[in-house]
Amino acid sequence: MSRVAKAPVEIPSGVEIAVAARAVRVKGKNGELSFDLPDGVDLKVEEGVARAEPTGREKNLAMAGTVRAIVANMVHGVTEGFERKLELVGVGYRAQAQGQKLNLSLGFSHPIDYAVPDGVTVETPSQTEILVKGADKQVVGQAAAEIRAFRPPEPYKGKGVRYADERIIRKEAKKK
Repeated sequence: MSRVAKAPVEIPSGVEIAVAARAVRVKGKNGELSFDLPDGVDLKVEEGVARAEPTGREKNLAMAGTVRAIVANMVHGVTEGFERKLELVGVGYRAQAQGQKLNLSLGFSHPIDYAVPDGVTVETPSQTEILVKGADKQVVGQAAAEIRAFRPPEPYKGKGVRYADERIIRKEAKKK
């Protein structure tokens, strides 16, 4: 069996996991997440531990590891949540959160209004920092990637929207 799938998912107090008709629901203080189990994998919940077990053929081993990782991320999301931090680097680059909209000024002739998806909150501690938070890891990462895609960092001056932990490899300018 896959090594990832062998590891059980610890269920902390205050988190409920329900499996009914191939649908997994995880409920906690930060909300509720759901996921449909793929064919060939079962999820067993007992005594504060959840285990993903492959059924049938051998190729389901990898899928059992994937299901275990998804359930672990769901448990982490409803207890602590996920967060991605973005930084704006460039003269005049600004961000301002207004409810479920994010207003960006990224050097274009027009401002950019980004509609924040459901289940995600966006905060701007300063004009050049953006915090994307939520319970669903995939939705948080997708929202951060969409914001970054408006002006990805360029390699010559390093200007653009970057992840806080991203390292930009700089290029040398062309010499005469």
